[in-house]
Amino acid sequence: MSGESDQTRGSEEANSESGDGIRGAALGSAPVPLSVLDLVTVGAGHTASGAVRTAVDIARTAERRGFHRYWVAEHHSMPGVASSSPAVLLAHLAAHTERIRLGSGGVMLPNHAPLVIAEQFGTLEAMAPGRVDLGLGRAPGTDGATAAALRRTERLHEGADDFPQQLAELTRFLDDSFPDGHPYAKIHAVPGPVQATSPGGVQSAHRPPLWLLGSSGFSARLAGSLGLPFAFAHHFSAANTVPALDLYRASFRPSEVLSEPYALIGVAALAAEEEHEARRQVLTGALSMVRLRTGRPGLVPSPEEAEAYRFNELERGFVDSWLGNVVHGTPDAVRQGLDELAKRTGADELMITANAHGGAARLRSYELIADAYGLPRG
Repeated sequence: MSGESDQTRGSEEANSESGDGIRGAALGSAPVPLSVLDLVTVGAGHTASGAVRTAVDIARTAERRGFHRYWVAEHHSMPGVASSSPAVLLAHLAAHTERIRLGSGGVMLPNHAPLVIAEQFGTLEAMAPGRVDLGLGRAPGTDGATAAALRRTERLHEGADDFPQQLAELTRFLDDSFPDGHPYAKIHAVPGPVQATSPGGVQSAHRPPLWLLGSSGFSARLAGSLGLPFAFAHHFSAANTVPALDLYRASFRPSEVLSEPYALIGVAALAAEEEHEARRQVLTGALSMVRLRTGRPGLVPSPEEAEAYRFNELERGFVDSWLGNVVHGTPDAVRQGLDELAKRTGADELMITANAHGGAARLRSYELIADAYGLPRG
């Protein structure tokens, strides 16, 4: 990691490009800002250590090529996904990048005490000032039994009443704004704004912007009513994308955070020099999903294993449907697919996730997409 002056300069550049830390800038011929969602996948024959090294390589590549942000997502009990601890991964990535925004897409709020999340992301903000995002979801990011083990309870709090209450509590901790008389009024998330108001305090009161994540209408409506930015999981809930974005925009109320709606969508996309190779790579992710959906989660299979696998009729229907929502092919074909998706949904930002067996194919895909849009080479 470079010295403090370099990091500060990098953060200032990031802020000047993104303005409020939310809106990005479309570079090259891209229709909207482009970003990266990394599941830190582990392929058969590879290790979690290798997956983390690939995550660093992808984050650096995304930064060099002008992608706006890089997010990781919380998942549990999945051998092929090494992103169970987003805050830990983001701390590591902060030490290996200088400008790109880093964040969670997302942290599953019901799995954690709000104070713990506020402390973790306050620490990340201290590590990478002005370039940390806190994206929040209300699903467990795993099966029910694992969620119960995480939360030390058999009752999973994901309902309409619980999540807004948890969100409000987290926001209070992040802003250090519990009113007098509240049981938590004298509790402070540190690092955080309290350090700026303490005697002799010089720390910035800035805190990470909140995003709500969703794959249905619940979080879309809540994000809109609170005037927060919204991220929709198009990559696994494509049929709900347009209705959810319409609901978000219809529900939107201006806030101190945003004067108008801002929505990104997660998009599964993979480019290769040849269409056949792109198909081979994305088939590995499709087979992974078949196994996950049938209670057999494992490492991401190799292209050879995926090609040799004999899908039954039900599995084949699922794979065809799944791959129908993955933008893949040559760089030009992927660019055209992303352009069409941006136009059809009106998304303000596209967050690309490239799921494949090996890190080299994923890295190459981001480079090819950047080239197709004429993004800076860094």
